[in-house]
Amino acid sequence: MMPKHPETPAVILVNPKYSYNVGGVLRMCSCFGVKSLLWTGHRVTLDSSKGQRLPREERMKGYADVRVYANQERPLDGFEGHTPVVVELVPGTQLLPHFPHPKNPVYIFGPEDGSVPQVYRAMAHHFVAIPTAHCLNLSNACGLVLYDRLLKQMQSGEVQGWTMDEFLKEQRGWFDPGNANSPGIEGLTGVESAALCER
Repeated sequence: MMPKHPETPAVILVNPKYSYNVGGVLRMCSCFGVKSLLWTGHRVTLDSSKGQRLPREERMKGYADVRVYANQERPLDGFEGHTPVVVELVPGTQLLPHFPHPKNPVYIFGPEDGSVPQVYRAMAHHFVAIPTAHCLNLSNACGLVLYDRLLKQMQSGEVQGWTMDEFLKEQRGWFDPGNANSPGIEGLTGVESAALCER
């Protein structure tokens, strides 16, 4: 049973098809500060007695900051004071670069092999689309929307003063955010930055 009020920002996946995409979305939620991930349908289930689980890398302790609500029938019912945002290409959709993200968003994504059903479209306050030449993988689409939200929060000053030291919550090669003796990210040369990104 879902707790009465899951936290926003949140992501809802409508009847996702592949567990690796759900796992990828979980990773994106954790990376960009989304508190709740919900999905509908029964194509992706987490019945441990049947050996069903997300891919190994998405079961890491670092992603435990996201509350997961699997196989929900009415995923929007538990929210209060939220703004449903459907990510879908429909007439009148606003393109992501021009989209002002609402304060308490619940982003709704359709399945890999379909569209967001009308029942969710009818509840949406906003429709947004990512301007690309081709379709995106579900987890990539989610990551772009969440990154765009964070970027605009930083540009507006809503989120301010963060450095990479404050963002990164895990060790990356030589960089350990929990170690006061670890060098910071600022001041890296281009070659050092590129090497860090390749890890």
